Amino acid sequence: MQNKVDICPLNRRAFIGRGTLILAGAATASLDFHNCFADTIKNTNTENVLRIALVTDVHYADKKTVGSRFYKESIAKIQTAAKEFKKQPIDFIVELGDLIDTARNMETDKKHLRLIDAELKKISANRYYVLGNHCVETLTKEEFLDVIGQQKSYFSFDQRGYHFVVLDANFRQDGVAYGRNNADWKDTKIPDAEIKWIKSDLSSTKLPTIIFLHQRLDIGNQEACAVKNSDKIRQIFEESGKVQLVLQGHHHSGGYSEINGIFYVTLLALIEGTGEKNNSFSTLEICPNGNFRLTGFLRQKSREIKTVAHQPHIVLKLF
Repeated sequence: MQNKVDICPLNRRAFIGRGTLILAGAATASLDFHNCFADTIKNTNTENVLRIALVTDVHYADKKTVGSRFYKESIAKIQTAAKEFKKQPIDFIVELGDLIDTARNMETDKKHLRLIDAELKKISANRYYVLGNHCVETLTKEEFLDVIGQQKSYFSFDQRGYHFVVLDANFRQDGVAYGRNNADWKDTKIPDAEIKWIKSDLSSTKLPTIIFLHQRLDIGNQEACAVKNSDKIRQIFEESGKVQLVLQGHHHSGGYSEINGIFYVTLLALIEGTGEKNNSFSTLEICPNGNFRLTGFLRQKSREIKTVAHQPHIVLKLF
């Protein structure tokens, strides 16, 4: 069996609009979050904080290591993340795509998927999966969704005054959905039917909105890791006036940008590197006042966004 590894080139551009970007050190390895940024905001009830567990690019498979990808270690890394997530209440967990790696065999892929899904289910019964290109390279979307017990590949839901949208960009530019060995990870697009749904969904909510997807929307359409109609999708987000934050995977080195008042965070891949020190996961915490804090563990950097009237453009800190 030939192992194919897709690698997105690192893009470190940050688009800074109305905000101020402050770099302040390395990743944090433990949770330290009290009173919704207690250094600046007092008397906030932490029980009202919405906490989301986040992992991406787990790439679990029982197969040999290729390059920096240690496929067999992903279960142990998820178990480590679970111990940290259990230290404080988690409302739900989101995996941002490429939960499994390609085994080139449908039944083996399903077996791997059941094993890793069982580990994530231990973290929270409320779990949402974003489809990645490897998830549907051998399996069809319907087969993947059936195993994990999720009805749709793109959908939305509300919780604690926020609107959450899960998107699926696993379509070729000709509109054909990825599945059963027809995928090209560099050829990805959100199709017209889904665009129509996005417009309708955003128009029907009055809540501030957070987007989850696998491929990147904040880089040029021509770049390998980009959704090839990302400019059109960003315009829809901006015109809605509701989207605050977009969380992405796929680009294993991570990234960040702020474009026209919307903040985009690309999380580091869990799969990269061997051993405990090379794990990568995070929690997103949302205060009632609209402030966000992404607490990164081990390789993942932490990011803090302080907002005014739910507009994420005041201060971004990485520490």
